[in-house]
Amino acid sequence: MESKVVRQFSKFIEDWVPKDASIAIAGGDKYITYIPGNHDIRIKQGQPIPSGSITERVYKQKQKVESFVDRSVFGVPYYGVGYPLEDRETGFTGALTVILPPNYSKEAIHPLTYIVGRKEDLWVPLSLEQIVYIESYQKKTIVYTKDNSYHSKYPLKTLEIRLPELFIRIHRSYIVNISYIKQISRDIASNLEVTLNTSNQPKLAISQSYVQSVRRKMGF
Repeated sequence: MESKVVRQFSKFIEDWVPKDASIAIAGGDKYITYIPGNHDIRIKQGQPIPSGSITERVYKQKQKVESFVDRSVFGVPYYGVGYPLEDRETGFTGALTVILPPNYSKEAIHPLTYIVGRKEDLWVPLSLEQIVYIESYQKKTIVYTKDNSYHSKYPLKTLEIRLPELFIRIHRSYIVNISYIKQISRDIASNLEVTLNTSNQPKLAISQSYVQSVRRKMGF
């Protein structure tokens, strides 16, 4: 099975993957192949898939995942691009992850210190301290402050990489400024949600895909 999967994606690897990348192929609950590149995070064949990895997120979201991963997962930070794998003939399902240096994304080299928000025909520079949370809604990015909301040109996947540790992704639709979190609790269905410390105290769901990363980052 392993050799068939490797052959199936070898052309993709040769045509697209940069020379400094490492490649991890997972099947089931473990890694079945690891090809180290210049940026080597030292995955072992047969190693279980850890929480917070790109591979785990591909499994949960069943789609391409692209994100920075900090050193808490493998001891080495990396920028990963993961793809779901499926072979209907054999019933194999898994994931291929391209592992790149953490500064591979050119945008990641330049962290944001402010976001320009648009409101009608006005463009307003917003300091990060003003931003309560950011939402992706109907393919638009909406930045909320205590008093207003603005549109941003950046998608959430870019903001997740470029915003500092003060911000945390809690849902495919939400990034939250931790300093505005009043509390984390459970709703009537026992799912976690955050209540924000603003006048209307909005509540935002923490999706199952992000529960572990939120717990790890916030220490509970």
